[in-house]
Amino acid sequence: MSENTNVTVQDELLSTVRRWIQLDPDPVTRRELEALLARATESSEAAEQLDRLFAGRLAFGTAGLRAELGPGPLRMNRLVVQQTAAGLLRYAEEKLAAVDGTAGGARRIVIGFDARHQSDEFAAETARLFADAGWEVHIFDRPGPTPLLARQVLVREASVGVMVTASHNPPRDNGYKVYLGGTLSRLLEPHGRGAGAQITAPVDREIATTIEAVVAEEFASSTETPPGEAPDVPSGALAIDDDARASYREEALELLDPEGFPHRDLTIIYTAMHGVGGEMVTELLAKGGFSRVVPVTEQFAPDPDFPTADFPNPEEPGALDLGLQAAQEHDADLLLANDPDADRLSAAVYDPARTQWRQLSGDEMGALLGAHLLRRGPLRPREDGSPVVMANSIVSSRLLERLCEIRGVGHAATLTGFKWLARVEAMSFGYEEAIGFNVDPTMVKDKDGVSTALIFAELVADLKAAGKTAIDALDEIAAEAGVFITGQVTIKVDDLSQLGQITSGLRAEPPTEIAGSAVVESLDLTKDPLPGAEVNEATITDALIYLTEQGDRVIVRPSGTEPKVKCYLEAVADTPGLDASADAIAEARQRAADRLAELHESMERLLG
Repeated sequence: MSENTNVTVQDELLSTVRRWIQLDPDPVTRRELEALLARATESSEAAEQLDRLFAGRLAFGTAGLRAELGPGPLRMNRLVVQQTAAGLLRYAEEKLAAVDGTAGGARRIVIGFDARHQSDEFAAETARLFADAGWEVHIFDRPGPTPLLARQVLVREASVGVMVTASHNPPRDNGYKVYLGGTLSRLLEPHGRGAGAQITAPVDREIATTIEAVVAEEFASSTETPPGEAPDVPSGALAIDDDARASYREEALELLDPEGFPHRDLTIIYTAMHGVGGEMVTELLAKGGFSRVVPVTEQFAPDPDFPTADFPNPEEPGALDLGLQAAQEHDADLLLANDPDADRLSAAVYDPARTQWRQLSGDEMGALLGAHLLRRGPLRPREDGSPVVMANSIVSSRLLERLCEIRGVGHAATLTGFKWLARVEAMSFGYEEAIGFNVDPTMVKDKDGVSTALIFAELVADLKAAGKTAIDALDEIAAEAGVFITGQVTIKVDDLSQLGQITSGLRAEPPTEIAGSAVVESLDLTKDPLPGAEVNEATITDALIYLTEQGDRVIVRPSGTEPKVKCYLEAVADTPGLDASADAIAEARQRAADRLAELHESMERLLG
């Protein structure tokens, strides 16, 4: 864009930017804004950039915060983190003030962080604010996986947990996740199932409102913040060190069944995707008896720039190329990959029919794990011996539900996200299609790519000992429960304000048929409950579910963070039964794949 003179910049924007600069503690982002402000009255490019940076504020939701690093209220930076932590602190203090005897352990926070740019700084800022308010602060001594933070919220009976991470986002992003536990969680959710889990509505909105109040008061005051380096961790903070990591490892090893499932003859390739899972996962596998684990060296050490993966998500095309190359070189049996904060897990296996390596989908991994754990039984049986259930998010495949039905085990489907799966009573295993799994929900109330790596290795080793592959196991599952194939249609819009228009249009004129099959049941999750659930403020979401006479399922929901509407598709095909031949299963898969293509074409036309 060309430079112009005498550019008009609104006084209100200039005033807001100047006040932000006065409050910004980070000399780097402060200088960026000062330079933009100096150019704004003479450069339309600078003026527009300022306007974009101050066009709102990062929305604090059930996933906390996540955005690109940079200056201003719509980016992740030290001032945004300070304001967020201050709002979270005030919210917790106000809630705990209503409870007698909260002077002790109730005022306790656990803080973790990954290896992204400024994660340690944001963690230290949070620790300082809570320590200054008299809270007992527990903070990890170095970067680590998200599931370790989630575990420590439970272990230490903390009322608040904070994990600084942007998971598998691009290198320039960072984020801020919030968990509640201990006294505060029990106060807000007396049933206790939310202790140690991420927040849900309406708590997210209440915290967001409190953050807004903190920001308004801060802007109205005359206080100025001198720029300086990020604070050190408060001297009185308690370090979460190797003892916690060793404790997690020992608990995870308890999940193995060395008598019933003793086999360890596997060559495993492992990639940490430049994240923080490498040390924990490789040590855990070794302690579990898997002696041939080969790390992908180029991606093993934490590196916030993710030099070999522009988008460090194992599901992204090309992300596993180095791992697959190593798998071929070492004639491996299994490739395992974590995302950078190690809460997700992906896997690839060799497919003899295709004579090549194939990455498993999240739904395929969920079915394999589910079948394995149905065979093994609960990894941690309930103390009273009562039945357990398995669960998955509503946008995941219905295959696990069908397996549970056949095997006589309870099943639950929840809204999207592990914040909901973590609250399923008596859950023994849960997963979501976006490669999120939890094989130990008693100990960790979030998805966990570390302990899942151990159990997935166990199941593949058991298959190998029986002369089978994971592909064979998927065929056996299909013979027992039928073929379920999933896919997605994504419709992009110009801006977030248009998202609701698509679902509103479907409500006004609901489809009576999809791809030639009549719609026999529909659910509107703004008013209808999921099967077996009740509608309440927390579970209301903008999503529509359609079931067809042919057995198809279509789910339409706007993305919560991007200008797109996602449409989740599932097609099914029956198989002849447990004695179905490989050819019969392949034929059923082809029928389901053809049907999925028809659904895809139909929904693209319907959604425009």
